[in-house]
Amino acid sequence: MNLEQLFLENKEQSIAGRYLTLDKIKPLLDRLNANNELTVVGRSVMNEPIYKYQIGSGKIKIFLWSQMHGNESTTTKGLFDFFNVLKSGSDLATQLLTDFTFCALPMLNPDGARLYTRENANKVDLNRDSQDLTQPESKVLRAVFEDFKPDYCYNLHDQRTIFGVDNSGKPATMSFLAPSYNEERDVNDSRLKAITLIAGINNVLQCYIPGQVGRFDDSFNINCIGDTFQYLGVPTLLFEAGHFPGDYEREETRKYVFMSLVSSFKILSENDIVSSGIDNYLNIPQNKQSFYDFIYKNIKINYDSNEKKTNFAAQYKEELIDGKIQFNAYIIEIGELENRFGHHVYDLGGVALNDAEGESLELNKKADFCLKNNTKFVNGLIKK
Repeated sequence: MNLEQLFLENKEQSIAGRYLTLDKIKPLLDRLNANNELTVVGRSVMNEPIYKYQIGSGKIKIFLWSQMHGNESTTTKGLFDFFNVLKSGSDLATQLLTDFTFCALPMLNPDGARLYTRENANKVDLNRDSQDLTQPESKVLRAVFEDFKPDYCYNLHDQRTIFGVDNSGKPATMSFLAPSYNEERDVNDSRLKAITLIAGINNVLQCYIPGQVGRFDDSFNINCIGDTFQYLGVPTLLFEAGHFPGDYEREETRKYVFMSLVSSFKILSENDIVSSGIDNYLNIPQNKQSFYDFIYKNIKINYDSNEKKTNFAAQYKEELIDGKIQFNAYIIEIGELENRFGHHVYDLGGVALNDAEGESLELNKKADFCLKNNTKFVNGLIKK
């Protein structure tokens, strides 16, 4: 199967970028709702509808949800790209709809999506509310889970640009986890199904993004929804869509979300389970906080009346301004920056800041500065 071509044929062109709200996906849901597959299953804190989209008649029941964290939209885009496959009328669509029943909540946290926050409108992280169920969105997710009785759960998220693949210097463009179901992190039959499926997905992705797939930490936390569903005996897969070089809008990464979804369902449909799946899974390198958006090397500064060379790093903050996401770079660390990589790296060659500009290195200051050789940086990037 040519997954690149399949993606291009089915990419939902009407949605793009990082800021994805209910207003933007509602027309798509209405368009997909040809046979009453769409229902409102609850309301958010701010009374926004939470939609369930269910399609297919197969015996393998797949439960998927995205934007549990409102500012994590990449997997939602990939989900709609996949919905287009199911509506395409192709042989693949027929096969998938015959083998599977898909139940999706494509935007669990519409309030957080509108506010561009991780939490819901009550400032609660829904992924820490799986036991207390204090929030209406958490209750909706649990009610649909109990009613649908899935065979597999897909917990779809984004992760920040700080994550890389172990110490390789490559970004973690996609990361996965088969969550633990107990403190000991044992592997039972349910967790093994998730493990072997992730191993199969990784085999496919290595053909497209070699070395850019990570494995998330499996420490057990029953308050997390993936751990809860795994504890309840349902194989659960955590997807974490991360950074691809130069792709801050996550338009390239959405392709790998799409590929991961399609390849996982092909594996299940064809019962093409990876042999030695647990070994292959454990060989996926660990996700690690190893990146900054910007690293600046060898800048000369005055320290205790002496000149010395140092390094510093800046990180983007994603700020919602006038309905658009602005990527604003701020200085966050000054020092050796050992074992850290940068998505943008500048060697300043020992040049000092331009004193005439009144410049100084300060944490949490916007990354706008000028060097004595008149090289100017604006919002982290060198000004041409």
